[in-house]
Amino acid sequence: MPSQPTPPSPSSEPVRVTPAPVALPEPWADSRITVVVPTYDEAENLPVLVGQLMALDLPRLRVVVVDDNSPDGTGEVADKLAVDFPGRVGVIHRTRKDGLGRAYVAGMTRALAEGADFVAQMDADLSHPVGYVPQLLGTLRSTNAGVVIGSRYVPGGSLSEQWGLSRRLLSGWANAYVKTVLSMPVRDVTAGFKVWRAPALEVLDLASIESTGYAFQVEMHYRAYRRGQKLVEVPIHFEDRVVGQSKLDGAVALEAALRPLRLRRAERTHRRR
Repeated sequence: MPSQPTPPSPSSEPVRVTPAPVALPEPWADSRITVVVPTYDEAENLPVLVGQLMALDLPRLRVVVVDDNSPDGTGEVADKLAVDFPGRVGVIHRTRKDGLGRAYVAGMTRALAEGADFVAQMDADLSHPVGYVPQLLGTLRSTNAGVVIGSRYVPGGSLSEQWGLSRRLLSGWANAYVKTVLSMPVRDVTAGFKVWRAPALEVLDLASIESTGYAFQVEMHYRAYRRGQKLVEVPIHFEDRVVGQSKLDGAVALEAALRPLRLRRAERTHRRR
């Protein structure tokens, strides 16, 4: 009797759910969109991310990498990518690790100064599947929203199976806590994957943003909401990073917990004036 084939052993690599990018109609596909990517020790992930972005059917898409003097040479990798994709990849080198929020402010300011009509935010760790970028852009262009958020917590959104129970509970608690404190009608208030209209960013007064860590996402959403902008959430599948480590530490977590209270207090003070 012939032997049965041995089934392949399961891969140790997590299965990555990357949707096929939608094809945007003209003139939407010709949008001037800049993707801002803060980096710290992402030398292995950054070329993969930039390559995927460059492969999208968005010929005027640009990338601005904001590197915080990464010890692993991410800044040099970014410079090489700028040579490989002339005119489409730019690099901002900062002298020290100064926080996610300040990196985003630097990158967004550069994007607006260079004439972007739309500005996207993405993590460098490949947790935000590139295939969603045209969908987020198309949704923004078809609505009067100021920002479209790639959301893990609206119907249809999901998290990587690699996320353990404790991480899921922490993320869920953080979102519930912020929504309770700030009364925002957004399900994924800590989301970091989104696309903004340039005018929506300009009225937020980026230079005055105070948050330096992950609380930056909350402060940006809150400012947009308080200024009457429409925030639209689109479901995404959030991947887990494959290479490298999370940048979340105790100081960042403390700021994320305290910032909503400070934002609410500042708003109440403003109302009494």
